[in-house]
Amino acid sequence: MPEKKVFVTVAGNIGSGKSSLTSMLGEHFNWRPYFESVSDNPYLKDFYKDMKRWSFHLQVYFLSHRFRTHVKIINSKRSVIQDRSIYEDAEIFAKNLFDMGNMSKRDYKNYSALFKEMTAFLKPPDLLVYLRANTETLVNQITIRGRTFEKSIEKTYLQLLNDSYEGWIRKYDHSNCVIIESDHLDFVNNPKDLEFIINEIKREL
Repeated sequence: MPEKKVFVTVAGNIGSGKSSLTSMLGEHFNWRPYFESVSDNPYLKDFYKDMKRWSFHLQVYFLSHRFRTHVKIINSKRSVIQDRSIYEDAEIFAKNLFDMGNMSKRDYKNYSALFKEMTAFLKPPDLLVYLRANTETLVNQITIRGRTFEKSIEKTYLQLLNDSYEGWIRKYDHSNCVIIESDHLDFVNNPKDLEFIINEIKREL
């Protein structure tokens, strides 16, 4: 492993296991973890009840939170690992909401301009780890973790996000990328599966 500071981001759909993997890799490598704002998010519950009403508010909140986190990461002297990248906010979630008709053209244009201005000042991560999972895996893992506000997430929405992720990852060029096929992995409970991911990351770094 390199002795210099590294910045790793874990990307993936809702329920793919990003937070768990971020925590486990942070502990293994002694990297400081930065997590997505979920429990303290003031818009998330309302969003899943009415996406069209709250999509712009939610995405601006995530963008602001992710930008502050990214700046902290850049200024940190320690190696870090981040749960979801700022690029996914705009290039996956906001775009998908616009394509679904849940964000107006005016709001999406405004949001995209803000995203472009903010990310122009940011150094990208050294490595992105993409957890690829099919819709059935996502639904099962969302059910297991049992967040009340996630019960209303429709399978079709997860599939649309997965389709967006596949298009995005093919064009991703901000940094090196490792794709982990996670449908048949249980890195939380199986040490060999976690070791496999760790070795993939070591090889790329």
